[in-house]
Amino acid sequence: MFFPRLLALICLVGFASGTGVLPDDEVESLRVIARSMGKRDWNFDVDPCSGLSGWVTQNPDKGFENAVTCNCTFANNTVCHIVSIDLTRNYLNGTIPPEWGSMNLVNISLLGNPITGSIPVQLANISTLANLTLECNQLSGTIPPELGNLPRIEKLLFGSNNLTGELPETLAKLTTLREFRISDNNFRGSIPSFIQNWTNIEKLMIQASGLTGPIPSSIASLTKLTDLRISDLNGNETTFPPLSTIGKTLILRSCNIVGELPSYIGEMTGLKVLDLSFNKLSGPIPNSFARLFDTDYMELPNRDAAKLDADRWGNNVQLSPIFFIEITCYFQAKKILRQESWHLSDIVCSDLSYNNLTSESSTSNCQPRDLNLFASSKGNTSGIVYCLRHVRCERRYSSLHINCGGRQERVARPRGTATYEEDTNSGGPSSFTTSRTNWGFSSTGHFLDEDRPIDSFVWSNSSSISGPNSQLYMNARLSPISLTYYGFCMINGNYTVYLHFAEIMFTSDRTYSSLGRRIFNIYIQGNLVWKDFNIEYEAGGVNKGITKNFTAIVTDNTLDIRFSWAGKGTTVIPVRGVYGPLISAISVDPDFTPPSVENGNSTSVGGNSISVGVIVGIAVGVLLTILLGLLSDGTIIAVKQLSAKSKQGNREFVNEIGMISALQHPHLVKLYGCCIEGNQLLLIYEYLENNSLARALFGKPQDAYEKGHMWICFVIYLLMDQVNANSLKEERNLMELVDPRLESNFNKEEVMTAINIGLHCTNVIAAERPNMSAVVSMLEGKVGVREFVSEPSASTGKMNSNTDEGQSISMDVPWTASSASTSDLYPLIVDTGYWEKRDQ
Repeated sequence: MFFPRLLALICLVGFASGTGVLPDDEVESLRVIARSMGKRDWNFDVDPCSGLSGWVTQNPDKGFENAVTCNCTFANNTVCHIVSIDLTRNYLNGTIPPEWGSMNLVNISLLGNPITGSIPVQLANISTLANLTLECNQLSGTIPPELGNLPRIEKLLFGSNNLTGELPETLAKLTTLREFRISDNNFRGSIPSFIQNWTNIEKLMIQASGLTGPIPSSIASLTKLTDLRISDLNGNETTFPPLSTIGKTLILRSCNIVGELPSYIGEMTGLKVLDLSFNKLSGPIPNSFARLFDTDYMELPNRDAAKLDADRWGNNVQLSPIFFIEITCYFQAKKILRQESWHLSDIVCSDLSYNNLTSESSTSNCQPRDLNLFASSKGNTSGIVYCLRHVRCERRYSSLHINCGGRQERVARPRGTATYEEDTNSGGPSSFTTSRTNWGFSSTGHFLDEDRPIDSFVWSNSSSISGPNSQLYMNARLSPISLTYYGFCMINGNYTVYLHFAEIMFTSDRTYSSLGRRIFNIYIQGNLVWKDFNIEYEAGGVNKGITKNFTAIVTDNTLDIRFSWAGKGTTVIPVRGVYGPLISAISVDPDFTPPSVENGNSTSVGGNSISVGVIVGIAVGVLLTILLGLLSDGTIIAVKQLSAKSKQGNREFVNEIGMISALQHPHLVKLYGCCIEGNQLLLIYEYLENNSLARALFGKPQDAYEKGHMWICFVIYLLMDQVNANSLKEERNLMELVDPRLESNFNKEEVMTAINIGLHCTNVIAAERPNMSAVVSMLEGKVGVREFVSEPSASTGKMNSNTDEGQSISMDVPWTASSASTSDLYPLIVDTGYWEKRDQ
């Protein structure tokens, strides 16, 4: 830039001479500035241009400036004039004095001070002004229209204040402008089209400014832009703006952009950062994107995206909300750079979390290698993310306690002592991590322009925190954009979520480090529960723990808690890169009484205590009751209690132990064990939920439970409507059983075959029912199906008296099937004395 070099030359010439004197009127102006802004270390007993006594800090800390710079080349080096006042991060109070308007300043920098009031219109009188930096203060009011008259201005930096109103039209005249920042304010109106006049602009930052979209198409005329950052625009949807000349950084996050990605982005090979997250882009990622091999960070998420080309990304992959690719470790081999197409398997370090990938192409692993696929599958809005659906829940949980960023801690709570699990994984810009129990977290984004000493996503507190459970607030997890904690294998029901916060990166002293503002949003189960949450404000200061509680309803055994940065708050205090969500601990407690051994009827299975309660009873062939159970280790089970007096129940008990325990199949529930005690017969199965006949018949594919069986549903339907079925059979009108919503869109011959098979399977005489092998053979057309003849006179007594094992089926058409006896599959010996006792 021109003016820093100019100031360095002026400083060298002016201080080298040592003979120049500052005029009295400028000295008086400095006195006014010192009084109005609380600048107490200026010593007016010496010449302000001497560089002594607080007028210049030699070798200041990075980001901290305290310098009054003079040009002493006037009147043969005998007269000095102040050309720069840089008071960055000096913790100055008060207001900006109008007296500055009478000085011939080139540079004014007040970044990182709690200065209040408005921007004085008198600053527009400084015709020499090239840089006006007022970021990270507490200024209010509007931007004075008079600033549009500054003829030499190059930098206007107003970010992180409380400025309001519309951008004045007079700013269109600032053709010398090179950098313009107004992020984190409360402006209104839309982004003005007059920015097309800023033909020398190189950096333009309008993040969470309050302005609305759309982005004007005239922005294409800004050919010198190297850094464009626009985010969080409200307003109407807009297509992707023409931005083919952007040099290094392009951020258009949450700008309501729709349509396809332009292929020219792939030609912008100088890009280092590309962020198009939280838009509504659709269509394929262009082949040209493969050329962006020098890009450091790329985010291409979309909420409502269409399919990508299958030959590049696999089958039915879709764009969506946080697609972060660190392309510095992107390609496995240089030869890929010569290929037009690019493949998901070629990505070494990437993040596809919060996407709408279709479930067909989704993986059961949330992070294979370095690829973050957390919440990447299509249909995430319906519940659990795809890559967690395959998590096997050996038990169900009714609580969750996490010490975010810290080690395991034992904490006293109103409901008793709880162990907060360790969460010390370093995380990173693209990571999904799971615990050894029932939770995990996904972190997305990268801290841009950061000056933090450690590029860490976990922060440790260097100060002490007073109050109860202070150990929970000594560490915290950070994220630059989005941080989601996920609890799975949860018992469905209502919960109270306790979120523990403490601001541990700012200070409470009277320094610039106390001026930071951290603002982010909180979502629970996808619902926004707190917008613009500010930890320090809610806690009443820094290093003070605060807990916020919310209600959550778990319906699919999963709980998600997300923290999201929307561009608000400071980003440069105490250093650049301090912003985004911060969470100290999470606790989740049930609002119901979890099943336990103290509640309900208890029995014992394999050394585990079971607490059960009746949930449903169905009479199908024999009397039975299904009980909901909970083992002492938390595993939820289904307990099938067979009739204590039915001989058929005896046989069913033996058959199920032999058959189901010997067979392992995705469509068969698992048999954990059995219990024979007194006259009780209990079979212990894995507990399956979220299933119903209606869902299996009419639900969407993703809603149909994996182990639901359509044929069983059909048989149950015939059982419920058996009287009507027999009546229709006699009337030769079985087609009336077909759902009328199918209209005529089915094969009548196939339907009649299925109905006849179903009627055979529901025959009141058990011995006349075909086994499942025979049913399969008939459905496959390997054997014929005899027309069913009902036996209305058949009685329950006859049914019970003809159920001996091994009885053959007497029909004209033989059932051909291969089968194995129970004893072949699973030899079982039961003391005959048991059977005698239980029938007494």
